[in-house]
Amino acid sequence: MPDTIARSKKPLGLALAGIAAAAAVLTVSLGNSSGAAAAPAARQNIVGTAAAAGQFKTLLSLARRAGLVGALSGPGPLTLFAPTDAAFEAVPKATLRRLAGNRSALRRVLLYHVVKGNVTAARVMKLTSARTLAGPEIHIQVRGGSVFLNGSTKVVKADVLAGNGTIHVIDKVLLPPTS
Repeated sequence: MPDTIARSKKPLGLALAGIAAAAAVLTVSLGNSSGAAAAPAARQNIVGTAAAAGQFKTLLSLARRAGLVGALSGPGPLTLFAPTDAAFEAVPKATLRRLAGNRSALRRVLLYHVVKGNVTAARVMKLTSARTLAGPEIHIQVRGGSVFLNGSTKVVKADVLAGNGTIHVIDKVLLPPTS
């Protein structure tokens, strides 16, 4: 199977390796009103993990509308660059309504947030780009110890582990280039 991830030819310094290791540490706590122990996030799929986090309601609602919940719940592995509800609030309401009414365009936007494979923070830090399931690549830069996608979208939390891949939380909604 061909690797769909573009690899950087630039060596990384020890500082970046330390940052990648720090970014890999994440604790996800899940509430459970029944008193029973909650299942660890790594045992849930991407959809279940995102739902349990509570900050991806808009993303999951749009994924249902686009018919992508099954794909994101499948065996994977997949990596989801997941915009928070706050990121979606920054998108003009007219744009969201237009996407919600155009399933094909909505699927393209959402699939632009998904990369095939389990791409952890340590690997993301070594990349300059990654091909998305929508087709176009997202461009990756490391600046000041932070990872940015397409120049301005920041990864605010890395390596939220799921049973079928990894979620990286981002602060903006990515829009694919127009063809």
